[in-house]
Amino acid sequence: MKKPAVFIDRDGTLNEQMGYINHIRRFVLLPGSTEAIRLLNHHGFLAFIVSNQSGVARGYFPIELVHKVHDHMETLLEKQGARVDGIFFCPHYPGGKVPEYSRPCDCRKPGTGLIDTACRQFPVDTQHSYVIGDRYSDMELARESGMKGILVKTGYGLGDLTYVFPELPFQPFHVAEDLLDAVRWIVAATGRR
Repeated sequence: MKKPAVFIDRDGTLNEQMGYINHIRRFVLLPGSTEAIRLLNHHGFLAFIVSNQSGVARGYFPIELVHKVHDHMETLLEKQGARVDGIFFCPHYPGGKVPEYSRPCDCRKPGTGLIDTACRQFPVDTQHSYVIGDRYSDMELARESGMKGILVKTGYGLGDLTYVFPELPFQPFHVAEDLLDAVRWIVAATGRR
């Protein structure tokens, strides 16, 4: 049986936007993030992380660090009773320094490859699913995937809302203060018990 999902951007949405997370100590969850994930778990949503991590291709840090950061993230969430169902990230960037990852791909947001992969691995009801992020590219990903996009004002969100979206032919479906506000809105809008 298919389930609705929420695809959550990582940097600037779930955790503080610090540029490239090139050391595990730079990964800091934003206030309310754990409660947001717990709410998704409680209300029957699949919770996925979808993140561009071009620092790998650029040679800023090894791919092993991305996995280490994600293990750390899951531990922090689990300690507070929250869990993500899957983590999907893109290590690619055309023109990067690491040949293995320096290429065009379909998984770099706003390409839909990360969501396509999640939907092959999990029974996702895309018609009733959402994307939450702090960038216009997250909202474009939602649009390209046939989902509703919620822009948060954390990370780059407020700047994108002010300076980028006025020039774009599409807008977020909804704008929220942060991840917790976005998840509360989804739960209320869908009437899930």
